[in-house]
Amino acid sequence: MIQQSIASLILYEDNHLLAVNKPTGMLVQGDETGDVPLVELGKNYIKKKYNKPGEVFLGVVHRLDRPVSGVVVLARTSKALERMNALFRHRETLKTYWAMVKQKPKKETDTLIHWIAKNEITNKVNVFASETKEAQRAELTYQLIQERDGFFLLEVTPLTGRPHQIRAQLASIGCPIVGDLKYGYPQPNTDKSICLHALRLEFIHPVKKEKISIEADLPDDGYWKLFS
Repeated sequence: MIQQSIASLILYEDNHLLAVNKPTGMLVQGDETGDVPLVELGKNYIKKKYNKPGEVFLGVVHRLDRPVSGVVVLARTSKALERMNALFRHRETLKTYWAMVKQKPKKETDTLIHWIAKNEITNKVNVFASETKEAQRAELTYQLIQERDGFFLLEVTPLTGRPHQIRAQLASIGCPIVGDLKYGYPQPNTDKSICLHALRLEFIHPVKKEKISIEADLPDDGYWKLFS
């Protein structure tokens, strides 16, 4: 059960940004389920810690899918939100993920380029090998870094920021992420998570102009124990 506090999950905090190691199963923003999202927990945390009256501002810079864990950065001011949005839009951030797969990829390191289009009805993306109308170009690099008990750990760097990009692109080469039923893995994880973790986010601080590198520990349960 997700606790209604994120104090133990804080990775970085200053007057401009709040970074959290999001657990699997937690929403970043609210949806039709009505479950309490990360952004609201963040607001409650700031309100209590700093004894702030009234409404607390906390802007969503980027999101992770609900079954994915790892680094999420939120903006504590509108200026920081605007500038962080620009960094993401202009691809001036470096994102590193770890993904666990059961099928060893044919190449130990590679660059994948596809075109993907989201189906809003199924909340799933379709992957195309060549440029297709209404599909967006998706590019990532991956490297095989470890193997344990027949599971393979990939370090993935997305070079574009498309919905479900890593999940769909790895599945398209026959390597669906462990637990990811939506993209072809045959069995669910017991906690409905998938073995995809946003390990690290690097960027130039939007106000301080310093290089920031934020890293999130792997979950300490499930298949991740193989690589912890």
